[in-house]
Amino acid sequence: MEGDCLSCMKYLMFLFNFFIFLGGACLLGLGIWVIVDPTGFREIVAANPLLFTGAYIMLAMGAMLFLLGFLGCCGAIRENKCLLLFFFMFILLIFLAELSAAILAFIFRENLTREFFTNELKKHYQRNNDTDVFSATWNSVMITFACCGVNGPEDFEAIPHLPYSSLEKVTATPEACCQRELQSREGMFVNKEACLSGNERFQNRQGCYTVILNSFETYVYLAGALAIGVLAIELFAMIFAMCLFRGIQ
Repeated sequence: MEGDCLSCMKYLMFLFNFFIFLGGACLLGLGIWVIVDPTGFREIVAANPLLFTGAYIMLAMGAMLFLLGFLGCCGAIRENKCLLLFFFMFILLIFLAELSAAILAFIFRENLTREFFTNELKKHYQRNNDTDVFSATWNSVMITFACCGVNGPEDFEAIPHLPYSSLEKVTATPEACCQRELQSREGMFVNKEACLSGNERFQNRQGCYTVILNSFETYVYLAGALAIGVLAIELFAMIFAMCLFRGIQ
C-alpha cells in the first residue's frame, strides 16, 4: 500500500513539475518578446523603470521555473533525493520572490498614472518622425486603438510642429489621430485633409489611456488568476516534493 502511495505521489509530482516547466517556458518566451520586440514596444517599457525591471524579473523567473520544472521532473522519475531537495529549496525561494513581486506591484501600481504617460509623451513625441522609435511606437498605438494622445488631442498642443506635413501647421492633432477605414498603417484615411485642418468629426478624440485600460481590463483579471494558479501549483509541488523525499529509502 505504501509503495502504491509513493508511486502515485511520484507521478503527481511529475505532473505538477511538468506544468511548472510549461509555465516557465511561457514566461521566458514572453519576457524575451517584451525585451527584444522589434516594433518598439520595449521603448515604452524602458521609459518606466518599474516596467523595465518587471520585464527582467519575468525573464529571470521564467528561466528559473523552466530549469526547476525540468529538474523536478527528473528528480521525481529517478527518485533522486538530492535533486528533490534542491528543487524544494529553490522553488521555495521563487515562491517567496513571486509573492514579494506581486505585493510590490500592487503597492506601486499608482506609478502608472495618466500624468506620467502625459509627461513622457510631451517630452519625447516627435509626431510623424518614424525614425524615432518612441514616436513610431506611439503612432502605432494610436492607430491600432483608434485613440489620440494619453487624454485626447489636447495633449499635443504643447508639442512643437515638425515639417513633415504642411497641414499639421494648422492643427495640433498629429496624423496618427485621424480616423481610418481600417485601424492599421495601411488603412485609408476617412478624410485626412479635414482631420488635419481641425475638423473633430474626422479625428479620434478619445485618449489612449482610457481605451487601453478598458481593452486590457479583462486580461488583467486573467493574468491575476493565472498568477494565483502558478503560486498554487508551486505550493503543491513543494508539498509533494517533501512527501516524496521522506518516502524514498
